[in-house]
Amino acid sequence: MPYPIFYDVEQTFETSQLDDIAQTVDTVFASFDSSSVKQNARIGITVGSRGIDRIVPLLQAVVRNLKIMGLRPFIIPSMGSHGGSTAEGQTAILAKLGITEESAGCPIVSSIETVSLGTLNEGAEVFVAKDALEADYIFVMNRVKPHTLFHGEVESGLCKMLAIGLGKPRGADNLHNFPLEQVIKPAALRILENITLLAGLAVVENAVEQLHSIRLCTPEDIVKTDSALLSVSSALLPRIPVDSLDLLIIDEMGKNISGTGMDTNVIGTWRRMAGERKPEYKTLVVLNLTPQSQGNAHGIGMADLIPQRLADSIDPTATYANSLTTGVWASGRLPITLPTDKAVIDAALAKAPEHIRAVRITNTLSLQHFWATEAVLDDLAMAGATIHLPCSHPLEFDDAGTLQPFYKLPDKT
Repeated sequence: MPYPIFYDVEQTFETSQLDDIAQTVDTVFASFDSSSVKQNARIGITVGSRGIDRIVPLLQAVVRNLKIMGLRPFIIPSMGSHGGSTAEGQTAILAKLGITEESAGCPIVSSIETVSLGTLNEGAEVFVAKDALEADYIFVMNRVKPHTLFHGEVESGLCKMLAIGLGKPRGADNLHNFPLEQVIKPAALRILENITLLAGLAVVENAVEQLHSIRLCTPEDIVKTDSALLSVSSALLPRIPVDSLDLLIIDEMGKNISGTGMDTNVIGTWRRMAGERKPEYKTLVVLNLTPQSQGNAHGIGMADLIPQRLADSIDPTATYANSLTTGVWASGRLPITLPTDKAVIDAALAKAPEHIRAVRITNTLSLQHFWATEAVLDDLAMAGATIHLPCSHPLEFDDAGTLQPFYKLPDKT
């Protein structure tokens, strides 16, 4: 079968970043009034399962500043049902991110025990980690970005970390039975009424997954900070700048890339929750699951075709726990699975037009450089992308039928 030729495409994004994380954290803490903080008090720091840029030095700086205040920090794994809904699994996810008691400089207290805080007017029962209630203070920390399932005043951020992350499996499972755009904020506010929150630290990443900004906020400003930084993050979100493709090849998906493995803001929210088919990427091929996902392939059901290698890397227990929590059953379903990458791509091309509109990306976070076929180039150029026409590549496979990696563009000097 003849394979289409791909060309190197480069997008220019806002890529300003924070160079010295420790200094930045020290600066935001310097403006914090700690005069009324109880000395030697225990403070739990929320840490989720997402692969935030430079999370270890960020966390180290937070821990150090809290200790300077005279506090005794500890980490509360705050990731809902991730990690197979077990305390051990959630600790293992942190370790995959490089977060251990040794690297962070404080204990990790992992438990899935929760306490009910009653029922919201919307009908959802709110749960919070018992460890959070027993702490003298809580310090909530999270990345703010558009959510893959819903859109509202607040999406992924500090409120979601409180409501879903600190809710542990039971809280996350219960809230996902309701429209999240309606219950995240009131659930977070209910939790804030029952814990002593010292402060929140919200971070935003730029389009190439580097820390762009950090904001420390008071408990009273949690919702306002979430909402304001959501607008910033949405403007920075990378996308493929065309709305129509015959084929999209994604080299990897994973929990460290998106809660759904692939960001639906890139591939189309309709693949997860119906609605308008925009962008319309007719066939979606996914080739690998990242090691950081620990076998959790929640979101795999949005793909059309996958190789057996990806299927073999899936942990059904972790995947189903996540999909059952969200209530989006299709996210845990297995797509058509063929023996090799070559078999998968051959199947996709067999149903495509001769002048195929195809794009190949590393993952839905890495969109600064990607490959595209000739039929898409004019549209990409009109959208402001740079086409490197001398850099053309066929799809190449090894003897085992595995698609060979991207050729990288030379670094600019």
